[in-house]
Amino acid sequence: MLHINSVLNLRTQELAKATRVFNARGSKVKRCEQCLLPATDCICASKPSVVSNSAFCFIMYTGECYKPSNTGRIIADVIADNHAYVWDRTRPDATMLALLSDARYAPMVVFPQQYAEAERCINSPLELSAIQNGKIPLFIMLDGTWREAKKMFKSAYLANLPVLGIQPQQASGYQLREAAHLHQLCTAEVAIEVLKLANDNSAATALQQYFDTFRSAYIAGKPHLSFAL
Repeated sequence: MLHINSVLNLRTQELAKATRVFNARGSKVKRCEQCLLPATDCICASKPSVVSNSAFCFIMYTGECYKPSNTGRIIADVIADNHAYVWDRTRPDATMLALLSDARYAPMVVFPQQYAEAERCINSPLELSAIQNGKIPLFIMLDGTWREAKKMFKSAYLANLPVLGIQPQQASGYQLREAAHLHQLCTAEVAIEVLKLANDNSAATALQQYFDTFRSAYIAGKPHLSFAL
């Protein structure tokens, strides 16, 4: 299967539709078109090749896919079965809805469990009978600021899906954005934890290593963040 980064594809589509130029912080920097890091700090040569038994669906708040600091893009570089859509509360993407109902997958929303009804909460994807019967875990990541993620979580089309919570053992090492969600873990760090829960350990290790490379390269281009290393 050809490995396509759905987050990058979504970014390209959204930029093509935009009626005004999107200028993120650092927009004047010459960036690699693939990893979106400064060209001098490109990490594309470090992109891993790993077989994973998991899939990811990124539901992204408007504008999130533009941001060079977004780590959903890093996950999509590692996990071949990846899908990305812009969130819409009342007019959800039809392709996304088809994915969520695809019989090959067992979809679940990755989100803190205190925001969900108890009967929806699971502590491991392996608890689901669908996973036990061979379906692919489809981890739904709500990608945006914490406030935006809480808004997306209330979407009607997610209301009946299981909610997978994680219990991070340590604080995030990301420190590149202020509004990281899931108890201050960034999206890639959350993905590493859910891959471990799914016993998809080779993918978790590859993503951890690639994320560490991304983080170091990102900080190298921002001297004021060097304390975070």
